[in-house]
Amino acid sequence: MSAAEISTNTKMLLIFVDETAKHGETSLYEAVVRRLLARGVAGATVNMGVMGFGVHLHLHRRRLLGVSDDRPVTITAVDGEARIREVIPEVRELLAGQGLIVLLDAEVIKA
Repeated sequence: MSAAEISTNTKMLLIFVDETAKHGETSLYEAVVRRLLARGVAGATVNMGVMGFGVHLHLHRRRLLGVSDDRPVTITAVDGEARIREVIPEVRELLAGQGLIVLLDAEVIKA
């Protein structure tokens, strides 16, 4: 990502999936992050949720003693608009209807 893209043309891709969702033998969130890395996306992070629900109104949460009933997982990726838009079709194919993709405008502020 060039300096010009960092300040003017940045997108944030949010991908919501369930912790137990799979792509073949691999967790879906790992398959997505590996694809983003292979396609040269500037950065991606996976966050495990404590609790959440989606369109099916099923509550996903961590239960007693840390046992999970399928926690929500969010994958966040940031890069220039062109690169993010290029990978969206591949991410949609990996998800195969298992999740939600949100595309947002972002402003990157270097620390």
